[in-house]
Amino acid sequence: MSQQQLQQLSQELQEIDEQIEALRSNVEAIQQEKTEADEAIEALDSLETDSTVQVPVGGGAYLRATIEDIDEVIVDLGADYAAEFEEDDAVDVLENKKDRLDDRIDDINEDIAELETESSELEQQAQQIQQQAMQQQMQQMGQGQGPDE
Repeated sequence: MSQQQLQQLSQELQEIDEQIEALRSNVEAIQQEKTEADEAIEALDSLETDSTVQVPVGGGAYLRATIEDIDEVIVDLGADYAAEFEEDDAVDVLENKKDRLDDRIDDINEDIAELETESSELEQQAQQIQQQAMQQQMQQMGQGQGPDE
């Protein structure tokens, strides 16, 4: 019976580890999105109309382009929507996006902490079951042996 419990706990621990790893990957992706928002804000702060920029066209290829009007910025809003904003408003939208991303990261980190606590509790249960099994084996060995004399 204890072997079956250990197997079940081991499976649960593996599932929790997989969930934690998926959540950590999610946090990394969100961090990357935040970095991109920071880079966009920095670019908007430093660029001017008639600045020359490199525009990615895919496959690692870029074109040089001249900014016609820095006052018209198109910002991805998510869910396949984008909107045009004036420069300052675009920066505000990007800052708000970063705040929302921070909130998501905090929520995910809370989920990770809960899963780590659950994992720790399951590991303790597994150790207790193993200790009980060892004690039972020791008792059985002790009972099976008679006095040497």
